[in-house]
Amino acid sequence: MHFHIITLFPEVCAPYLSTSIMRIAGEKGAFSYTLHQLADYSDNRTRRVDDRPYGGGAGTVLSVGPLDRCLSAIQSNYDAPIPIILMAPHGETLRQARLETFAKDGRDHIVVCGHYEGFDERIIALHDIEVVSVGEYVLSGGELPALTMIDGIVRLLPGVIKAESIHEESYSATLDRRREYPHYTRPESYRGLSVPEVLLGGHHKEIERYRRDNLR
Repeated sequence: MHFHIITLFPEVCAPYLSTSIMRIAGEKGAFSYTLHQLADYSDNRTRRVDDRPYGGGAGTVLSVGPLDRCLSAIQSNYDAPIPIILMAPHGETLRQARLETFAKDGRDHIVVCGHYEGFDERIIALHDIEVVSVGEYVLSGGELPALTMIDGIVRLLPGVIKAESIHEESYSATLDRRREYPHYTRPESYRGLSVPEVLLGGHHKEIERYRRDNLR
């Protein structure tokens, strides 16, 4: 699975995508990525890709031209259009079930990191774009949301993490999309706090019942 990441700050994305699970996934060939500098598609010497909004208001908006040219250039390498995801606060909230759908799909994706006050809405009319949000809050740019989504997808790809490790975790279908139960490890007692007795007895059905009863 290959991700084309359109961003004004590729230096933000590269370190994370080359670390920990993302690095392992890349080495296993489960995923790869290309960072596309949006400023390279500007049509002026200043490499500017934003402008003031019509109607007035604070800040600037990503211009339609550079983004359209970048998307078209990437799509030209494919025989059929690949999905485009644009990270923005007003998008559909990202959930685990959607990450699972992305991972099962397996196709290459374009991920656009939003910035400034947003983007010229005409880009939606020109391209088939899904707008995705990682929560009801606003960040300085779409790079962190993009990395969040890509991480969530990549860890679900076959061979990246052991299947048993992701079979039963928070928001998984196995747990009915609920939050995972509490975990404990050694030592058995720490500063007067002990591990629940049921977890020490080795009775698997009782442990399973305890964990089900303590889903959050």
